[in-house]
Amino acid sequence: MNKLKVAVIVGSNRRDSINRKLAGALVPLLGERADAGFVQIDDLPMYNADLEGSRPETVNRFTSEVAAADAILVVTPEHNRSLPAVLKNAIDWGSKPSDHNVWKGKVVVITGTSPGAIGTAVGQQHLRQILGDLGSLIVGGEAYIAFKPDLIGADGRIAIEGTRAFLQAYLDNFLSIAGKIAAPASVA
Repeated sequence: MNKLKVAVIVGSNRRDSINRKLAGALVPLLGERADAGFVQIDDLPMYNADLEGSRPETVNRFTSEVAAADAILVVTPEHNRSLPAVLKNAIDWGSKPSDHNVWKGKVVVITGTSPGAIGTAVGQQHLRQILGDLGSLIVGGEAYIAFKPDLIGADGRIAIEGTRAFLQAYLDNFLSIAGKIAAPASVA
């Protein structure tokens, strides 16, 4: 069985982002079933259709990395009850031109963390709506993680057993679905 290529996108450009820490702690939960790689989005210029004729190299790198992935793990904060501008900008670049939309047909799982009790629930709902409209296959279930100081241990892994078990099951489901969709069709 081939490993799935999973693009990890963090919807924050903050150096000490708790969502970046969470994403780092999620990668080991993917185990041997996936090769995960972080896709940088904070170097993308603001989307401007005037740049389409001569796309910046950072945009070409970004869209190539997303296009090459079998599946996508998005870990994002919530800004003003929606997704962060840096993530929306990346989505816009990836969706244009529409006949080269890198989101179409990609299996996507979404999570995020915040200090609040409902995690990043509203931002994730907006992201589900946007990516679904662009043709992504959004894995069902919800993972709104309330960030606590002891969530991630000194080793960079999820330290709270119940949260780790929940996230492991969430990612196992994602990998199972992505594996079925990414698997080559059988020849009869």
